[in-house]
Order: sequence, then structure tokens, then C-alpha cells
Amino acid sequence: MSLPEHGYPLAAARSPRVQVAESTDSTNADAVAHLQAAPDEWPHLSVLLTTDQRAGRGRLDRTWTTPPGTALALSVAVRVGGIPIASRGWIPLVAGAAMTRAIAAQVRGTGHDARLKWPNDVLLDGAKICGILAEVVPGHPDAVVIGSGVNTRMPAADLPVDTAISFEAVGLVADEDQLIADYLTALDEQLDALIAARGSASAAGVRAEIEALCATIGSDVIVTLPDGEVLRGRAQRIDDDGRLVVVQQSEYESAVSAGDVVHVRSAAG
Repeated sequence: MSLPEHGYPLAAARSPRVQVAESTDSTNADAVAHLQAAPDEWPHLSVLLTTDQRAGRGRLDRTWTTPPGTALALSVAVRVGGIPIASRGWIPLVAGAAMTRAIAAQVRGTGHDARLKWPNDVLLDGAKICGILAEVVPGHPDAVVIGSGVNTRMPAADLPVDTAISFEAVGLVADEDQLIADYLTALDEQLDALIAARGSASAAGVRAEIEALCATIGSDVIVTLPDGEVLRGRAQRIDDDGRLVVVQQSEYESAVSAGDVVHVRSAAG
């Protein structure tokens, strides 16, 4: 087992490899490169993390930078050969739910509330505290790198938009080691459940878990699609393929996948 120099013993107990980078442009890009070069050295649940990421990436190639020491960036390598290809769209949703559980454990008893925003952002008190990006490793279709960026010590003045939040901005201190360990535990549990259910998110209990954590379900939303089309309606449920089902005023249902959505926002804000 590779032990991190800065000390993440709880995470190391859950992972076969925890590697800490002093700084990097992107933990996801680094992890993908490592897996391509030496896949056997990065087994399931291996972690690469830093608190100084210079060129983070999100969905739709969005990029961002954060002041050093203000956010936790981590990428986890997972092996998903046991999950049917048709069911792998659930992987980023599972990761979002796992991180929501981990952040909720950090704020339990404080009066703050952690929820999931479909497909895989994590909200604290309704504002974004974490984004997630999952990438298949080129040349290794059964290996996926899941990257997360958690706003930990970011002062309110440094938050990039008024819809973002951090632990520090609400007066809390994150236990990063416990956060990572809880995230890895939940992520592994849900992936194992998907494998055992042969990819059926309903049979695995994964869909119910995600819907229970998801603040998007039951809310009025505005969904922007790549062609500029806008759907307005109520987010009713998540279907068997992980798509968000939006019921418009005409009672017509539209199911949208994460890959087909540019933006989902609450109609109330």
C-alpha cells in the first residue's frame, strides 16, 4: 500500500493507493495518463489528490482554477468490467450520490443540508460545493477515472460564482481524510451493488438511493439543451437509464440524459 506523505490514514485504509500531488493542472488528466502507462499500478479505488489544482475540468470541457489550499481535488480509478456497458451511465450518478453522503456526514448536526443536484453536483444549503467528472480511460474501456472538486477552505470572497459555496464560507472545517474515506466507502458499495444486480440500478437500490438524495426531483426546473431548446417543467423522477424525466405543463414527459444537457437550474432561482 502506498501511504500519502501528508497523512490520509483513513483514506489509505479504504484504498490500495493514495498519492498526493503538491500541485498539478488536473488530477483527472494525471490519473488517466498513469492508468494508460501502468494500469496494474493503479488498481480499483486508487486515489490521486491535491489541494492545488491549476486547471480543473468539468462537464462539457468547462475549466476553472482555485487559489492553492482552498479546494480538494481528487480522482479515483475504478474498474467497472462487471457493469454492463449499457448501465455505465449510472457511474457518475453513483459518484455524485457517494459524495453527497460523505459531505452530509461532515455537516450532520450543524443545521446545514447536503443534497444531490442531478446528475452529479453536490449542493450545500442549495449552493454548489462539489462537481464531478467521470472519464473512461482511452485504451482501457473497463477503467474509469472519477474526478471531484470540493470547496473546502475557500473564503466566500474567492467563490467563483454566487451559486457556489464552501465549508469555510459557512463556518465549517472539513475533515478531508474522513471525507475521502466516506466517499470511497459509499462509491465502492454502490458500484458493487450495480455489479451484483447485473447493471440494474433499480434492483441494486442505486436509483432509489440517488432519488432520495436528489434535490432536483420534485422541483420545477429549466433544462437547456445543446441546440438551444429549453424545457420547463417539473423534474419527476430518474428513469431506468439514469435520465431525468421532466413533466411539462402539457403533461408531456421528456427524458434527458446528462450528456444531452447543457444546464439544469431551478425555475425558482
